[in-house]
Amino acid sequence: MAQLFAARPANDLPMVPNFNICPTNQVHAVRSSGAGRQLDALRWGFLPHWYKTMNAGPLLINARAETLAEKPAFRAACRERRCLIVATGFYEWTKTDAGERLPWYISRSDGAPIAFAGVWQDWGADETRQGTCAIVTTPANTHLSAIHSRMPLIIEPDDWPLWLGEAGKGAAQLMQPGAEDVLRFHRVGRAVNSNRASGASLIVPIEED
Repeated sequence: MAQLFAARPANDLPMVPNFNICPTNQVHAVRSSGAGRQLDALRWGFLPHWYKTMNAGPLLINARAETLAEKPAFRAACRERRCLIVATGFYEWTKTDAGERLPWYISRSDGAPIAFAGVWQDWGADETRQGTCAIVTTPANTHLSAIHSRMPLIIEPDDWPLWLGEAGKGAAQLMQPGAEDVLRFHRVGRAVNSNRASGASLIVPIEED
């Protein structure tokens, strides 16, 4: 990951592989500053600076692209603190008529890592200080809308500098659904519905019910 993003890796990166990352877990994120890019560990769950405790308000794991620049929690981060959140894939769920949640594993069609658009915020002070983040989402493209109405905003390699603020202004033009052929998906077993589940078997395709 450090080589792919030309970033210096931090010393506290989360262990990989992890096939079941959940909100509040640490994730890999690329941030940029005058000193270059850094591959850091950030808490998935954005904490605005006015939160007095971690549970002082809603758990902000996603941020809608349509309102990103307007929401008080995200508008400063939208301008000044954008990042790339790195993953090999993600899950979404559909429901049966009986209300059962059926999980799907989604990854890039070309097999490359996914770079989600993210925003970040350092929260806390002294020993409690930590980096936190949220994934930016857009309405789903036609392909993915078969299983979900929204999708993470995916940033292609040529656009990484613009999203990270290295190539000047204009990141807003990137906030739209990705091309139809970028992602592929397949059904996986219900084991992933538990946050205690782990292992590569979670992403093995199964026959649809």
